Amino acid sequence: MVPEKQIDEFVSRLREAAGPNLKSVILYGSSVAGGYVPDYSDVNLLCFLGETSFAAISAIGPAVEWWAKQKHRAPLLMTTEELRRSADVFSIEFLDMRQNYRVLHGEDVLNGLEIPMKFHRTQVEYELREKTILLRQRLLVAVGNAAAKKELLLRSVPAFATLSRHALIALGSPVPASKREAIQQLAAKAEFDPNPLLRLLDLREGKIASEGLNLDQLFAQYLESVEKITAAVDAMFD
Repeated sequence: MVPEKQIDEFVSRLREAAGPNLKSVILYGSSVAGGYVPDYSDVNLLCFLGETSFAAISAIGPAVEWWAKQKHRAPLLMTTEELRRSADVFSIEFLDMRQNYRVLHGEDVLNGLEIPMKFHRTQVEYELREKTILLRQRLLVAVGNAAAKKELLLRSVPAFATLSRHALIALGSPVPASKREAIQQLAAKAEFDPNPLLRLLDLREGKIASEGLNLDQLFAQYLESVEKITAAVDAMFD
């Protein structure tokens, strides 16, 4: 299900366009870990450049334009020095990335990366609060559109599943490998209903059908659960 041929073609175009300035290309996320869903998952790519000037970024523009036409998101661009210097403020992202990634070109820049945890707990709370507020905002826009509400549900739930795992890390609890186990384990600590999140993961992965679901009821239960996660994690951190 992962578009491997398109990924290979894109990396080839990047290498030709960037030349020696392209130091590494990393594939990460569901494309590597499993759980990739073509209609909802992104192909996550991180490209490391020797320098990130306007000219250097413009040089790979045509390759990225081709990638966008295949309906994929543009890669993230960094230097290896930025990676080292920003590992403390992006601890959630780099912890997850290092757990599941594949080197498509060049150096394995994630191997041996030191990730300071001094801001991890703050980042978890920030991400939970931001995503809860954004969920309400986007629901406000989608409230009269059933298709938009379904899209919002299925695109937002992986982030809350990931943050459930990182809340457990911040609390010093044993962390299970699967998203579902992390949600259930946090639910036992934070006293929220995990079922709306679990049902949405099943729906996203095609394990249950959307026909017959009361979407508004499910959204109401989901919103209540994520609000309780945010409030309970904040209280436990205090």
